[in-house]
Amino acid sequence: MMLKLFVICLLNFLFNVQAGTVTVITSFPKELTQAYKVAFEKANPSIKLEILNKNTVQGISYVRELPVGQRPEIFWASAPDAFEVLANQKLLEKISDLSNKATPAKVGSYPINDPQGLYLGQALAGYGMMLNTRYLAANKLPPPKQWSDLTQAIYFGHVAVSSPSRSGTTHLTVETLLQGEGWDKGWQQILQIAGNCAAITERSFGVPDGVNNGQFGIGLVIDFFGLAGKFSGFPVEFIYPDVTSVVPANIALISGSKNQAEAKKFIEFSVSLEGQQLLYDPKISRLPILPPEAMGGKTPAGYPNPFELAKRAKVKFDSELSETRYNAVSAMFDQTITFRLKELQAATKAIHAAEMALTKKPNVKGTALLKEARELAFSPVVNSQKAVDKDFLSLLAANKKETSVNKQVTALENHWNNSAKSNYVRALSLAEQALAVTR
Repeated sequence: MMLKLFVICLLNFLFNVQAGTVTVITSFPKELTQAYKVAFEKANPSIKLEILNKNTVQGISYVRELPVGQRPEIFWASAPDAFEVLANQKLLEKISDLSNKATPAKVGSYPINDPQGLYLGQALAGYGMMLNTRYLAANKLPPPKQWSDLTQAIYFGHVAVSSPSRSGTTHLTVETLLQGEGWDKGWQQILQIAGNCAAITERSFGVPDGVNNGQFGIGLVIDFFGLAGKFSGFPVEFIYPDVTSVVPANIALISGSKNQAEAKKFIEFSVSLEGQQLLYDPKISRLPILPPEAMGGKTPAGYPNPFELAKRAKVKFDSELSETRYNAVSAMFDQTITFRLKELQAATKAIHAAEMALTKKPNVKGTALLKEARELAFSPVVNSQKAVDKDFLSLLAANKKETSVNKQVTALENHWNNSAKSNYVRALSLAEQALAVTR
């Protein structure tokens, strides 16, 4: 009898522990998630937060592959297009009733909360360049102001970026540049910047860590990485180029999860005044969804005002466009940049050398060779016409677990990879020929 009673009590205890646990899948760093975990659990001692850290792409796949009843409760990430993917696959519950009524409807022209009520803005973010001022001074480099500055020869080997397939925030940075400049010009700029990169890091955190410690001079990042470095005392500044956007980082309730009542309490806390004020922690340094005048006088001196930034930002971010070509952008970046960085770097270095020599000693033949080299090295493997082809985009968005789909996508990616290698090797040869005619 005593044993039976003990078992019943134990089962009740385990059930209550499970019932009081909210699993949050997020790409955010520990500094942010730990601050929210501590504050929320203090205010709600019967509820425990379990943080499951995955990059955005992995997080989407994880949620999608789990059956009803085994899914995490909350998805929390920076990329609005990722939430569009989840919404389109019927994986989110409506939570519009949990929003903070003091939240403005829009930042610039972009809705802060999903118009369909499937996710809420929890913070705001812009995209740009994180600079180590000490590094730049030591290397006698001027601080860049626009993306186009990073294509210049003086920045060769001083830049770092992650890959869109590994980082949702990097995907947004790349997509912002593509939307601001257009597909062809945007890719030309991305390829030139990538050619100047010292590294394509494994995770998005690798870029700000490298800039903070002086491994890199410049990193392409979401603003909170740069602001956290700056307000934590590193010799760091963050620059918003004209071609940028200000969009929400979002939080959502996953359908088919167990403890939705407890999860709703966390979502409500995250957008409350107390939850918003946590964003000002120097280790977090994110932009609140509430305007500065609604932040209880807690806004630090010199802190960016996202609503002012949005007024001058040239990009009116289109999350639906981003979502339709999400896989295409990630795959193209990896096949032509991440996996071919060494060849792209070599071609870029040779092009810079030929350009410098031809500036000093102009030569018609050399100029023609250099032009061909640049076109080979810095033209995207997919042009703007193909980039809007619905069949092409659908193939790349299809489930690769299907054998026929996997075979087609693999063949396409191999073609891009081989084309990129061939183009870079040929560009290197042409640039070396251009340099030779100046001697």
